[in-house]
Amino acid sequence: MTAALVIVIAIVVLLIAVVGWAIATYNGLIKLRNLVQEAWRQIDVELTRRHDLIGNLVETVKGYAAHERGTLEDVIKARAGAMAPGQSPAQQAESENMLSQALGRLLAIAEAYPDLKANQNFMALQAELTSTEDRIASARRYYNATVRDLNTQVETVPSNIIAGVFTISRAEYFEAVGEQREAPKVDFGQREAVIPPPSGYAGGSGNGPQDTPPAPQA
Repeated sequence: MTAALVIVIAIVVLLIAVVGWAIATYNGLIKLRNLVQEAWRQIDVELTRRHDLIGNLVETVKGYAAHERGTLEDVIKARAGAMAPGQSPAQQAESENMLSQALGRLLAIAEAYPDLKANQNFMALQAELTSTEDRIASARRYYNATVRDLNTQVETVPSNIIAGVFTISRAEYFEAVGEQREAPKVDFGQREAVIPPPSGYAGGSGNGPQDTPPAPQA
């Protein structure tokens, strides 16, 4: 076997190895990107449920504390902002934090209304919202873990070469910002639980059981 033939064979083997690595790396990046997108869809499902429950909670509070108009309007406005389409994960996280703040103020006011706190509909909505917050926290952790894995591949050598060629970019994290990181005020005494990564939630309807509240007293 001549030296030239050996060189040709070596080059072919090297090319095959490079192409194989490129294909495997590209497929890995696509898989991670798809996992990120699927994880975000799971968050979106739970956020939609959260918005529905908060809307029902506001309607229930109105029956007992209609004169707390400023606080109710703050929650309604923040809810509308959180439901606005086309937000990035970072923007959505900020909107949800603003909604949590407004909801926390509303629940603080509810403490002054014993009849409201004892209302079956109000209690059921609180329980459902607590459960939804648990699932959002689980989905958030899973989503951020997949984002971390994707971003690591996009940024590190040599997989960043393939990411650059095929314009596979970093994904945004979905996380609490600023002071809200420690204080989701919609926590109704929920425990800190480790919940498995979401694979399709079995949540029920977004509307809790309905009680007809008494007319507000003059």
